[in-house]
Amino acid sequence: MNHQPLDAIPMWLFLPLALAAGLAAVESGYRFGRWRHARASEELPAPVAAMVAVLGLLALLLGFTFSLAASRFDARRQAVLEEANAIGTTFLRCRLLPEPQRTESMDRLREYADLRIRGLTEAGIAEVLARSGELHEELWSRAVAVAERNPEAITTGLYVQSLNTLIDLHAKRVMVGLRSRIPLSIWLVLFGLSTLGMASVGYQAGLSETRRSPEMPILTLGFAAVLFLIVDLDRAHEGVLRVGQQAMVDVLRSMGGPRP
Repeated sequence: MNHQPLDAIPMWLFLPLALAAGLAAVESGYRFGRWRHARASEELPAPVAAMVAVLGLLALLLGFTFSLAASRFDARRQAVLEEANAIGTTFLRCRLLPEPQRTESMDRLREYADLRIRGLTEAGIAEVLARSGELHEELWSRAVAVAERNPEAITTGLYVQSLNTLIDLHAKRVMVGLRSRIPLSIWLVLFGLSTLGMASVGYQAGLSETRRSPEMPILTLGFAAVLFLIVDLDRAHEGVLRVGQQAMVDVLRSMGGPRP
């Protein structure tokens, strides 16, 4: 899996950590604003209001990043559906094969579908990928044996075509599910703008000598919640938002495999 430094923070800890960091930035900006006002009273809060425009830039980047993460989430969901359809088609075309390749290939496909459903935890990803590659090789070797026995059979060609599609979709699912992540550079800019924007709000409030408003923690909570959703969408195998596997479950049941 394409690990990033941000993955070291558990999902349950990210929201309170982001909220605490935002509140710390607001408080630091507020105290600096009060300190600045005591030593440079001629600085007016009105020009400083332009600094809060950073929040607009932050909102723009948040919207772009959220759209990027949501599109990849939808791509993962589409990849599951396409792979389930490919497994079902390959299983049906197994009936065109002679024995013993027919029964052996059907058994391997049932195991393959069950493997794709069960191997959704972070600890099992490496094992699932390794076993998937082994099953690809076993299925392909049996298809080659049938093709060498009767190279002109159209039915064998149909099976080989569907099997090739299944293997290709495995690579696609690995790419969109594990390796397609939000770049670290975007995260750094996003967190930097978040800190700068929250500090700007606190600085303006301190410079104008206003009391700490309840809107500050509410604003901070809102930005922290959006960041949490983006992180959740970016992590495929943990968090609240996960791609459903119902299409794969339905295919496994239609194949007569074990109940997931």
